[in-house]
Amino acid sequence: MAEMNGVPADLDQIKALALINYGHFTSMRVDDQRVRGLSLHLERLMRDCRRVFDADLDPDRIRHLVRHALVDISRSVVVRVTVFDPTLELGHPGADAEPCVLVTTRAVTQPSLPALRLQSASYRRDMPDVKHVGLFGSLRHRRIAQRNGFDDVLFTDSDATICETATANIGFIDGDRLVWPQADCLPGVTAKLTNDVRDGHAITAPITLGQLADMDAVFATNAAVGIRAISAIDDIQWPDAHPVLGVLRKQYTDIHAELL
Repeated sequence: MAEMNGVPADLDQIKALALINYGHFTSMRVDDQRVRGLSLHLERLMRDCRRVFDADLDPDRIRHLVRHALVDISRSVVVRVTVFDPTLELGHPGADAEPCVLVTTRAVTQPSLPALRLQSASYRRDMPDVKHVGLFGSLRHRRIAQRNGFDDVLFTDSDATICETATANIGFIDGDRLVWPQADCLPGVTAKLTNDVRDGHAITAPITLGQLADMDAVFATNAAVGIRAISAIDDIQWPDAHPVLGVLRKQYTDIHAELL
């Protein structure tokens, strides 16, 4: 399913997104017409639209378009809302933009996913605080990691300070404390929700590859899967299960979901 501004998207519009590849998006899991962190997803879209297009978005219109796209869908799905202007030209992207809203859906992944094994790589995404559609660099490093026998890539800066994975935030368990990397990375909605329910038992601090062996557990967060354990980074390993991860998953699942 793909709807552009509330009607089925046509081939020319999709071609423009594929060939120009300039825009931003958010992805969110929808269960029974409800979304955890819906307000945060809408805030992201409005903030990024101002950054990317110098234009404003109406959050109520976004909600209407998502509801419209889901009118015949009753199962849980992951909804991606992509904002781009199909009329922008490759040679003249500086023109005034009139952003359009593309709503697409995909199936929710299985409820219990195996722990991830990550390979580190020195890489910084363009505008890391914006969830934009420029994914080539991230996917290239993910491909390299997978070709080397890992599941995904972990990005670090030039001095081995940990940032994020290709499409998820990363968090660490140190005792009963939750630690988030202090680095250039996307401010993820799931990470913020998880942080908020820790009620003061969370901090942000620089974490390097050299500190990994001191951590009790590691996990990734994104809206599609929630919280997923990480069992290895390079040659450092952790057990697949940790009591605090179970608590985090329960706390995240219990978060009140907002009605679309």
